Amino acid sequence: MNSGKLTKLAFVIILVLVVAALLYNPIVKNIVLGLDLQGGVHVVLNATNEDGTTPSKEDMKQLKMVMWERVDELGVTEPSIQLSGQDRLIVELAGIDNPDEAVKLIGTTAFLEFKNSDEETVLTGKDIKNAKAVINSTNNDSEIQLQFNSEGAQKFTDLTRSLIQQYGPEHPKTAIGIYLDGKLLTNPVLNEVISGGEAVITGNRSFEEASNIAALLRGGALPVSVKIMEKRTVGPTLGADSLDKSINAIIYAFIAIVLFIILYYKVPGLIAAFSLLAYSVIVMGALVAINAVLTLPGIAGLLLSVAFAVDANVIIFERVKEELRNGKTIRAAIEAGFKRAFWTIFDANTTTLLAAAVLFYFGTGPIRGFAVTLGIGIIASMFTAITFTRFLLRTVAESKIFKNTKLYGA
Repeated sequence: MNSGKLTKLAFVIILVLVVAALLYNPIVKNIVLGLDLQGGVHVVLNATNEDGTTPSKEDMKQLKMVMWERVDELGVTEPSIQLSGQDRLIVELAGIDNPDEAVKLIGTTAFLEFKNSDEETVLTGKDIKNAKAVINSTNNDSEIQLQFNSEGAQKFTDLTRSLIQQYGPEHPKTAIGIYLDGKLLTNPVLNEVISGGEAVITGNRSFEEASNIAALLRGGALPVSVKIMEKRTVGPTLGADSLDKSINAIIYAFIAIVLFIILYYKVPGLIAAFSLLAYSVIVMGALVAINAVLTLPGIAGLLLSVAFAVDANVIIFERVKEELRNGKTIRAAIEAGFKRAFWTIFDANTTTLLAAAVLFYFGTGPIRGFAVTLGIGIIASMFTAITFTRFLLRTVAESKIFKNTKLYGA
């Protein structure tokens, strides 16, 4: 019995260490640093109306909003976008490997049109609520899924019903051409009435191309014409010294926390240290997965979430100590301790998540980035504390290698 539990415990610990070691380099290489820590590309756009006149203040504000939507949908890229004078917009993007591609993305007009066989525009990008790139599981082709707003959905349903009733399924006259900036993307023929407010754009394109088009459609068409006046790379606003100090702060804080919980809580503290390691891998992996740009506000969010991760473990361990002092066995104390601590941890983290959600919804730039990293960290801390820490403590108790309650801080 004991040997089996010890083997399971050793296997889990070794697995965590191996996974952390294997993922370290890929995570470090794929984490993109922000403008404040790494620098990026600086682009100056000049805006004009179609008749060559200077845009209004409202048009320039709308142009700025569209740019935000295009480059910072999740609030994790933290660009610098600001108006300059009456007709210029300055855009700075961090960690850009291909500046020309970035400039192409932010400068595209992205005017979407749906045209019937007579080349009459029947819907436009204003009727689109959402757009996203997906991989078709049947043929592995990249597609763009469109979701219409309520008005657009009704228009599209009425249009397809009218064409099917007039010409019948798969008739050439039922073709609906989809154009982006006047260029035909696809010209599908209807075989049935399309309702539900959704459509799919197919075609031979890479997933990256489909993602770029979807981002443009989500952001919307530019309210004015833009011309690139300047494009250059810029250095970090805070310098390498700030990055080094931030990394050192994270390392020292992590070491101090681990030493404290081990010295104070003994065996549970050692287990919590492995949970924090698993937590770190989950959080950093999630940031890489969503292409987050790490800035000083983001680092602050991560450090704060580490505090929440430790706090969850402390609450659990204190409850376990109380149960041990009341005379329960180690296994019974662990079960009762987790049961008593769960709702406290859940309530505390839920309220913080709500605060992060408010910051994300109402904030912009660094504030949204802080909210995203904090939210990811809180979810990861709850998961590791309630599942991973509990599993390891149970395994240790069942193996009976540490029988003295003093080794559990009691």
